[in-house]
Amino acid sequence: MIEVENLSKTYGATQAIDKVSFSVEKGTILGFLGPNGAGKTTTMRILTGYIPASEGSSKIDGCEVHENPMAVREKIGYLPETPPLYPDMTVKDFLGFVAKIKGVAKGDRPSKVAKAILSCQLEDRANTIIRKLSKGYRQRVGIAQAIVHEPPVIILDEPTVGLDPRQIIEVRNLIKSLAGERTIILSTHILPEVSMTCDLVTIISQGKIVATDTPDKLLGHLSTNIGYEIDIEGNTQLLLPSLKSIVGVKSVQILSSKEKENRHLLKIELIDNNDSGKDIASLIVHLGLGIYEMKKIKPSLEDVFLQLTTTEAQLES
Repeated sequence: MIEVENLSKTYGATQAIDKVSFSVEKGTILGFLGPNGAGKTTTMRILTGYIPASEGSSKIDGCEVHENPMAVREKIGYLPETPPLYPDMTVKDFLGFVAKIKGVAKGDRPSKVAKAILSCQLEDRANTIIRKLSKGYRQRVGIAQAIVHEPPVIILDEPTVGLDPRQIIEVRNLIKSLAGERTIILSTHILPEVSMTCDLVTIISQGKIVATDTPDKLLGHLSTNIGYEIDIEGNTQLLLPSLKSIVGVKSVQILSSKEKENRHLLKIELIDNNDSGKDIASLIVHLGLGIYEMKKIKPSLEDVFLQLTTTEAQLES
């Protein structure tokens, strides 16, 4: 549905993106993830025909964006970081206006506007003037204007920025409900948005793609930060050398509690996928120490993101 190949964009001497390539199948939600200034918005603007690329090609449903910009825009629903709203119009009137300028036939406009309002849960705000809406509802109106002409591709640039936690959950659920027949690109630097919403993740750093894969497979490439955190009580004098002798243990750190006397927090890192939890627990009990809590540490998408965007390493899909 979406094909991007060797896409580059320069602004004078500044290289905003450099040979960016990725593809998205129909019905997939792609998380386009990167730190601020990584090139996310530049890529989104090229895909929507807002700005031209310096080099490379981008296709939406088989149409080349640069060669057929009008045909591509009919296939795209776009929500920029700041929703393009007319604050003095009601929600219903605004969506009707958007449907008109997007070429929806006059006879079809009422039904498509009603469908967009229903999809974005705006029924009780349909006749409200937009400037009177909360930020969360304005964001819903922004998504509604992107889908009112029922495009096969939806591109959302930072759709939850500035929202409170409840609004974020509502918008996240809305985005997930739009998937299926539609292909969605969700551009963000907020990690929970990707892990909770997206089927596929593309990570961009300093204008270059450093990884593309499913969230689970990205985590599978990361072997660091696998281990245990254990809250124990007792004398740890003999514990450190004994723990290091257990097969699979890479490193051990013991921290004393400032609030509770004779309580310690063990941080144990394991080698690759070794799971020595049973042996670790048995040793602690054998030495007469009490275990209050034993928690397994698993790598997170945040670990992957930080590793890739700070070292500029590249994973093989």
